[in-house]
Amino acid sequence: MFLDENSLRALILSFFAGISTVLGAFILFFLKDKNEKIISISLGFSGGVMISVSFTHLLPHANELLEGYFGHDLGVLLGVLFLVLGVVIAACLDKFVPHINDECSNDYKHQNLFRVGFISMLAIGLHNFPEGVATFMAGYNNLSLGISVAIAIALHNIPEGVSVAMPIYCATGDMKKAFKYTFLSGIVEPIGALLTFLVLRPYINEFSLGAIFALISGIMLYIAIEELIPSSRQYGYIKIALISTFVGIILMPLTHLTH
Repeated sequence: MFLDENSLRALILSFFAGISTVLGAFILFFLKDKNEKIISISLGFSGGVMISVSFTHLLPHANELLEGYFGHDLGVLLGVLFLVLGVVIAACLDKFVPHINDECSNDYKHQNLFRVGFISMLAIGLHNFPEGVATFMAGYNNLSLGISVAIAIALHNIPEGVSVAMPIYCATGDMKKAFKYTFLSGIVEPIGALLTFLVLRPYINEFSLGAIFALISGIMLYIAIEELIPSSRQYGYIKIALISTFVGIILMPLTHLTH
């Protein structure tokens, strides 16, 4: 398939937006050790980010797309249906991902951190795929719109990178492993753009994108409520964890100011 100028710029924008997830892992350079207060802050913040992304970005966008395709009432019902299906999928993933003990400590508090980071990587990777599709389509059709979408996505991908890197690093003490998993979650976005260019363009419509966004919203809500927020509170810094969760919730809408 011929790579024209529009396709090339759209792929570059998608790569930039996706790889920005790795920037979130650079917080590790500011950690001298596995400070439990910092773990509480990062997990609470990550939970807030996922809740906010779900309710201020993914679900409203899903409803808009589904309502445009099916009409208001059926569109809203389908949005809720796919959100619930996403929660069920996340619960099933939760059962299949094993509890892996902390390699560096026998402390019970840390034993599920690798699992939390791994599930976060899966969720954010799934989230980034349709964002790659959206960034590609925006950049392909309109350069200024594509740049705006890419910047907005890049800004909210950075804190999402934190939600993968921090628990992986605190569970293993391995910075390279934390960067690897963060990179894997981010590279899905340009892969989504590339598959859009090569294969998916004829099949993308309001229904398929709306369904995917609603599914991922459910997955992220499950991870935030079931995994991240409870994990953030188990170290005893309950108020700090709560404040961090609210900061994560408040921050994400601000990343859309570039639109």
